[in-house]
Amino acid sequence: MNKWLELLIGLILINGVILTAWASSSQAWTIFGKSVNLLQAGWIFLQGGLFWFVLMIGLLFIMLGISDLKE
Repeated sequence: MNKWLELLIGLILINGVILTAWASSSQAWTIFGKSVNLLQAGWIFLQGGLFWFVLMIGLLFIMLGISDLKE
């Protein structure tokens, strides 16, 4: 994969996760009557699993892009 594309995808994913977590905590997001606050959900396994997975994929793309820049 192109090194610049890896960096761009990683930055987009990390920014998306951060903005989603911020928006969910500052506004009252509810699904089926349950509050969805992704900043707190990071510490709850079932709700935060997807949050951490996307964040780690973003970090992986950034690390792959940085390692490709060295070459």
